Amino acid sequence: MLYVKTMALLEQLESELRVQGLWSSQKPSAAAMNDSSPFSCETMPFENWVQFIFLPKMHELIDRALPLPEKIAIAPMAHHVWGGKPELHTIIFIFEELDRLLSEQR
Repeated sequence: MLYVKTMALLEQLESELRVQGLWSSQKPSAAAMNDSSPFSCETMPFENWVQFIFLPKMHELIDRALPLPEKIAIAPMAHHVWGGKPELHTIIFIFEELDRLLSEQR
């Protein structure tokens, strides 16, 4: 059930990124993709990290039935980046739900 709920939130996240024009057709450079800073914030916009690092990793975990992260806190970064843009609050809400779901005791 956790995989199903997580996948539904990931699909909502992708859809909302597309609706808001934050979905990119161009992958970041290899150097940017290898950035080890939190959220790759030194080399790419947060939405690129979500699209090209976070979503693929989560899909891989689900596809391979591997354990999902037990404690995540992405919503604070989403608040930091998009908090002043009311049109993006739906994306922030999705991250809040995802954080809550994956951080629940299992």
